[in-house]
Amino acid sequence: MDSNLVVRALSALAHESRLAIFRLLVVAGPDGMAAGEIAQQVGVSPSSLSFHLKDLSHADLVKPRQEGRFVIYTANFDAMTGLIGFLTENCCAGAPCAASDLPDCCAVGEKPAEEPNEQH
Repeated sequence: MDSNLVVRALSALAHESRLAIFRLLVVAGPDGMAAGEIAQQVGVSPSSLSFHLKDLSHADLVKPRQEGRFVIYTANFDAMTGLIGFLTENCCAGAPCAASDLPDCCAVGEKPAEEPNEQH
């Protein structure tokens, strides 16, 4: 991942409202959320939301799409996993570790495997 994009992404996330917006969109998944609903859920004014979404979009962390008269925003999961991968690529003294093996968090219809119960 380009270090300039990493700096923009980290800078965008280093604000309480933008972090809350991004986390809300991660929870919303690939369906995303309309701008008005985001503003209501996060508790920011529409003008503030517009400013924050522009910053997150500039950092490539959110993607807008037009649906009728609404703009739907989604988290850019590729950028998110790229950022996490960039931050963890040299962990564990360069050895592969679980931090870089992110699961596909948006797989439709799949549930994580449950750990078997151990009997003592």
